[in-house]
Amino acid sequence: MNRKFFFDTVRLTLFDGSLRKAQVQGLTGLLDYWEQHHAAKDDRWLAYVLATAHHEVDRKMQPIKEYGSDSYFFRMYDIDGDRPKVAKRLGNLAKGDGVKFHGRGFVQITGRYNYADWENRLGTDLTSSRAKADKVMNHSRATEIIFEGMILGTFTGKKLSDYFVNVKQDWEGARKVVNGTDKQALIASYAKRYYAAISYTTA
Repeated sequence: MNRKFFFDTVRLTLFDGSLRKAQVQGLTGLLDYWEQHHAAKDDRWLAYVLATAHHEVDRKMQPIKEYGSDSYFFRMYDIDGDRPKVAKRLGNLAKGDGVKFHGRGFVQITGRYNYADWENRLGTDLTSSRAKADKVMNHSRATEIIFEGMILGTFTGKKLSDYFVNVKQDWEGARKVVNGTDKQALIASYAKRYYAAISYTTA
């Protein structure tokens, strides 16, 4: 990939003409992972992963924790909070799970089910304490989670190949890989701009 073209393009089209060091480092880590593990796959997948990260981490391009206080996480995700049906769907069955398993990383994984799934996939404890759950904030770990989760379909059962394969492309529908139809048009617009920045020419 022509990294200079990529960064020159996204700087103008997605970052208002300026990239901070942390943003460059974050994007570099994501591109490195793709080239090391999935370079032969569809570049539209890469573009959509980058767009998802762009949205979920508020353009910081570093893993973040979901915005909100512990009381907010309790209300939103705890079995004793305001949305017990949501809590149950997320696997948050014990009091305190809503706070412990709030969104983290590049893709904001949320809920005991997701953390337990990635605990198994990564072979590292993510569920025994809040500090252990924080381990998904590690850049390399968060990078693996967003790529493999979206490629394998671990988050919702939908995967990138359901939306991008051969001539088929559904930039808006691909949001279902992570979060239903939430902000699907906005994220599609980001993904198309990332895709336009992916080039293999040297000129």
